[in-house]
Amino acid sequence: MRTRFAPSPTGPLHLGHAFAAILAHDMAMHSGGDFLIRVEDIDRSRARPEWEERIFEDLAWLGLGWETPVLRQSERNQFYQQALQSLWQRDLLYPCDCTRRDIEQAATAPQEGAQTLTGPDGLVYPGTCRRKDWPDFHNHDWSRYPYPQQMTTRLMMALAAKSVCEHNVIGSGKIRWSVGFNETGRGPQGEHGWIEADQATLVEQIGDVVVARKDMATSYHLSVVVDDAAQGITHVTRGEDLFEATKIHVVLQGLLGLPTPTYHHHLLIRDAAGKRLAKRDDARALHKYRAEGASPADIRRMVGLGSST
Repeated sequence: MRTRFAPSPTGPLHLGHAFAAILAHDMAMHSGGDFLIRVEDIDRSRARPEWEERIFEDLAWLGLGWETPVLRQSERNQFYQQALQSLWQRDLLYPCDCTRRDIEQAATAPQEGAQTLTGPDGLVYPGTCRRKDWPDFHNHDWSRYPYPQQMTTRLMMALAAKSVCEHNVIGSGKIRWSVGFNETGRGPQGEHGWIEADQATLVEQIGDVVVARKDMATSYHLSVVVDDAAQGITHVTRGEDLFEATKIHVVLQGLLGLPTPTYHHHLLIRDAAGKRLAKRDDARALHKYRAEGASPADIRRMVGLGSST
């Protein structure tokens, strides 16, 4: 078993991060496996070296050990570009210049019988740029042109799903085309076991997600899939808020010929009002508890994970 904890150095670690890191670490240790750290610093406008240093201090204070060297996403752009080129050459991507406001206006425009849908990335993209008459591209035959490095690109989910979905008989001779993954934790509705997403769900409820942003040259979805494979991660542990995004990741893994890990989504640590913790909630930052005299055992008890032995 190889697990990982993948923080972004954009603020302090809080109790929710402690829960995620300890859980991933303990699962690996109990199976005689490996625990890894990945620094997800693709957002260079927000990532700070001082936050990265504090993250390592907090994790070491918690008593966690990890393999070195640590993988940093900011050093792996060439691998993301290789994945994007592969998808682009198969006509699975298209450029997009929509702003967030454009998407909101298009998605919420009054249309008879239309329903506004929200997916893993917010509003499901209405496909504006997929249908756009681009002056720089002829008849949407994208692969004839170089990959647009300075543009946001989206995955054409209808073609992607058709490429990776496998069929199985679900009764009375009916065929279901779907992708899936093994869930050993739980989704927001208690989902566990073998989780499937069929073609209609992928297209209608997830849609054409962003795989590279013009200001980052990649996206969370693409980078996490490429990096999990590079680090040989066998079990991905993360919060249940990312459960639906896993369906995107399984599609990308299929397209790129990468293995699909086992997934273990877990409950989120929340405050007394039931609100999930955020980095801006500095009152629950680990360094504050350290300064107030808390021990690593105290933190374990606070997040409900008990002893490390």
